[in-house]
Amino acid sequence: MSGCVLCDICTDLCPYIFRKNHAGYIEVLETDDYPEEDINEIIKSCRGDCIEWDEDA
Repeated sequence: MSGCVLCDICTDLCPYIFRKNHAGYIEVLETDDYPEEDINEIIKSCRGDCIEWDEDA
């Protein structure tokens, strides 16, 4: 996430999807369910504008 400003909004809103790793970077956790409504809220709230939804991934 090159535009990430480490504001922790994503980890605060969805700690079951995002976490800060030991190196201090945000990473996406692997899960069977990525609730679209929650992810869209995080996309709108992201200060670094670095989160996007990819239906094909």
